[in-house]
Amino acid sequence: MRAADPQKLDALVGRLVGDVGASVTGALIVLGDQLGLYKAMADGEPVTSQQLAEKTGLKERYLREWLAGQASAGYVEYDEGSDSFSLSPEQAMAFAEEDSPAFFAGAFEIIQSMWLDEPKVEEAFRNGSGLGWHEHSKCLFRGTERFFRPGYNAHLTADWIPALSGVQAKLMEGATVADVGCGHGSSTILMAQAYPKSRFHGFDYHGPSIERAREAAEKAGVGDRIVFERASAKDFPERKYDLVTMFDCLHDMGDPVGAGKHVRESLAKDGSWMIVEPFAHDHLKDNLNPVGRIFYGASTMICTPASLSQEVGLGLGAQAGEMRLRKVAMDAGFQHFRRATETPFNMVFEVRA
Repeated sequence: MRAADPQKLDALVGRLVGDVGASVTGALIVLGDQLGLYKAMADGEPVTSQQLAEKTGLKERYLREWLAGQASAGYVEYDEGSDSFSLSPEQAMAFAEEDSPAFFAGAFEIIQSMWLDEPKVEEAFRNGSGLGWHEHSKCLFRGTERFFRPGYNAHLTADWIPALSGVQAKLMEGATVADVGCGHGSSTILMAQAYPKSRFHGFDYHGPSIERAREAAEKAGVGDRIVFERASAKDFPERKYDLVTMFDCLHDMGDPVGAGKHVRESLAKDGSWMIVEPFAHDHLKDNLNPVGRIFYGASTMICTPASLSQEVGLGLGAQAGEMRLRKVAMDAGFQHFRRATETPFNMVFEVRA
């Protein structure tokens, strides 16, 4: 065993204690989300564990321990005088209000899937195989939709589409749009709600996700202007689309260049390809930050194995960066590529022939 610097070791152990606490708390967040505990406390009224038990029909002793854990994490407020717990407005936005731009509970379902599927990824590390999205636990699909939807709600039609050259005007007048890799259809539905004169086609290779998207579109009242079909990024029907969108999925594809070539063949003469990808710089040293930590972890467990499970298996990863994404578009035959806008979590690119 090599000699260690005591101060550096103490600092490292301190960080590990924090990470262990965060991991344990993540399980409690999933539990509270699934049991509806955050929503039961969303009004901000202080409740004792007994009152919460009466409100939810759950067992008080379990709730007492869960509340204590959440209070220790700073995710619920605790008042010693009344021995009661409450959610602040900010905590309610993060854990209870799914339409909030700060809603974060869905992210922990993604992490739940990583733990559940770790043995599969471990085997892929050993034999070099991949792991397709369809081979993951169901909570990954639900968590992904719930994690990305708040950002799409906040930015897609308010900021991202207006940042594209002339695209919003086309959509308002009536355009044809393909949303490739649509998953549960959140992005497709948001666009259909914002631009009722346009017609939308959502494509995903995962059959159960397409079924879920169809149900969501009907529930949202836009089923008459969206068609969801099972298809991959390289074989979705060509209809001369005015806009093709890909939200947080290009890096998951085994052959993103091949997908890009199919997009180019499917676009109308003056059509646009909008690529939304996780925010990343081009060099590793610039991604060594909290956001990079999240995306590199997800990429190790989900995105890279997904790409390696497919033909070509380019393995862009969730921190590909603008330079590599630009090369994909250029190799696919496009001539124009620009970063239209960005958020702390996403980069939005406009690509034209």
